[in-house]
Amino acid sequence: MKTDPITDPARTVFLQTVAVALRNLKQQLQRDYESAYPELGEVIHLVLDEEESRARNLTLFPHLLLPDLVEAHVERLNLRPAETKHAHIFERSQVDELNQYQHAFAA
Repeated sequence: MKTDPITDPARTVFLQTVAVALRNLKQQLQRDYESAYPELGEVIHLVLDEEESRARNLTLFPHLLLPDLVEAHVERLNLRPAETKHAHIFERSQVDELNQYQHAFAA
């Protein structure tokens, strides 16, 4: 028995999970950028809405693209990207540390 793709429970759960992740990320980005630019709260809100719409049109995983789209938009406004709590994750020093490990089967 095939399930209807529109009413498939797994699809529904996936879409709800993505929606929650996107909402949480958008709130975090709003806080980050408003703390960096308190006088631009309304502009930041508009940028986030516009880039969320763009991210949703590009992929089923808009939460993965949203930070980069917002950062690029902010740079087009001649502003510096805000420091985010997760910005340090992919810093070069941590990537270098990962490269120091060798596989168990390395010769």
